[in-house]
Amino acid sequence: GDAFQQMYHGFLCVDFFFILSGFVMGHAYDARWPRMGVKRFLTVRLIRLHPMVVMGVLIGLAAFCLQGCVRWDGTQVPACDLLACLLLSLFILPSMGRLDVRGNTELFPLNGPHWSLFFEYIGSLLYALTLHRLSTRQLSAFTICAALAMCGWAVAMADGSIATGWASRPASATGGLLRMLYGYSMGLLMARLYHSRVTVAGSSGWSLPVCGLVLLLLVCVPHFDVPHFNLLFQLLCVWIAFPILVWRGAHGQVSALMASACNWLGRLSYPLYAIHYPFIYLYIHWINQGRMPFGCSDWTVAVALFVGCVVLALVIAVGYDEPVRRWLQRVLPRGRNEK
Repeated sequence: GDAFQQMYHGFLCVDFFFILSGFVMGHAYDARWPRMGVKRFLTVRLIRLHPMVVMGVLIGLAAFCLQGCVRWDGTQVPACDLLACLLLSLFILPSMGRLDVRGNTELFPLNGPHWSLFFEYIGSLLYALTLHRLSTRQLSAFTICAALAMCGWAVAMADGSIATGWASRPASATGGLLRMLYGYSMGLLMARLYHSRVTVAGSSGWSLPVCGLVLLLLVCVPHFDVPHFNLLFQLLCVWIAFPILVWRGAHGQVSALMASACNWLGRLSYPLYAIHYPFIYLYIHWINQGRMPFGCSDWTVAVALFVGCVVLALVIAVGYDEPVRRWLQRVLPRGRNEK
């Protein structure tokens, strides 16, 4: 329970991800639009994201079947509902109502974290259709409006947290959309500024690891007893701390060894994110059942699942994700003027 909770604000990593994703998109694609176009960009994003979406859904289905295909309240899920949920999830479309097979109001009950990828898809579509066309001043205004809208929504919800977006309730889905709109546009804006000023005083080889350590410390800050203190802390992280960390990290110099480590971790990060949560479902199921597999202790199984997820993600990255993406790059049509 709470006695062992360490990453009290771990959900803020999603907001950091949205900012970082927007920065990467702007940095990689802003200057390439004259020879890329909307069709090619969306094809590239589909190739990058969707193979692991499919794998994550299939692993989520397997985990759900291992649990006996029952909802949290113990009722059996009809095969037709499970099939419909599977088909929607494969196309990263939400499953609601009777298709919420776990009965926990998740947008993506077979693999809960896919809600952030769903909004990432929306962000990519908005970038392709609208955001890349905005001037820096217009993008700044959009980012400010998104930040204020997110703040207003969080205050109106009166629960002292922006930790939402995963549930099918309208208020939760709205919160997730606003978190993405602010984070993505902030990242895009920072990418514009990055290209206009490529040096930062005092940047060094320690910038990247220090930024990573600061991020870890921020998400480990305990919850405050006063709810609105939590909300204030979260907004300060998202509005100020995370943009600074992305900015400083982008300007940090890295050694050859650190570059190799970063490349390896970057290669592993998305597959790990896409597949890890079904194993958490299994672990929670075993706890609720009051027994662990093979008679092991809770901690033994938790450590085994952690190590197993990392190893499985690496195997999937090398043996599935990267080969499938190379194949898709060969067979899918290119957009206009793309060499």
